[in-house]
Parts: sequence; C-alpha cells; structure tokens
Amino acid sequence: MANQSKKIPYQHIIGFILSITLTLLAAWTAIRSNLPVMWIIIAILAMAVIQAAIQLFMFMHITERGAGNAPWNMMFHGAVVAVILVAGSLFTMSFGFSHDHGGGSHGQHQQEQHEQQHDN
Repeated sequence: MANQSKKIPYQHIIGFILSITLTLLAAWTAIRSNLPVMWIIIAILAMAVIQAAIQLFMFMHITERGAGNAPWNMMFHGAVVAVILVAGSLFTMSFGFSHDHGGGSHGQHQQEQHEQQHDN
C-alpha cells in the first residue's frame, strides 16, 4: 500500500505538458506567425486533433478494457450530438434569423414615435 501512494503518474504529466505545449503553439501560430490565414487555420485544426487524441488516450483511458465498447459508443454519440449542434448553429447563423417576428415594421413604428416625441 505504501508503494501505491508514491507512484508518480508519468502518463498524466506527459499528457499535461504536451497539451499545454500544443495550446501555446496554437496561440503563437494565431498571434505571431506570418503564415497565410488558410495555413494558420489548418495548423490550428491539426493541433486541435492531436490534442484531442492526447486527451482521449492519456487522460480518458480510451484504450482500457473492461466496459466493452462503451468508450467508442460514447464517442460516437458525442460526435453525433456535436455535429447536430454545429450544423444547427451554422444554419441559424447563415440564414440570419432574428427575434423580430413582426416583419420589421414594429421596430420602425417605435422609432418614428420616439422621433415625434423629441420633435414636440
């Protein structure tokens, strides 16, 4: 039992250092590099994929056995939820939906009333 408490989690320390390094490298790439914008985006996406793999394998123990295919099953369902959220967000942002359900005339009417009050 004394042996168990003195064990250093080297895998977690290495994963943490790699994650921090990739985060700093991505920040430097975005702020200080002279690369074209497309290459900056590609580099940051590549570092994000590498960091996600580090998180899955070093912290979330995706390779451990015992729960059957549960980790892969959860990853699949998480990816489906993420795709739905991103697709819905992009759809909403690209078609410019707003909270003005009255066709825009209500806001104009209030603006005209406000201007008339100031004129008097």
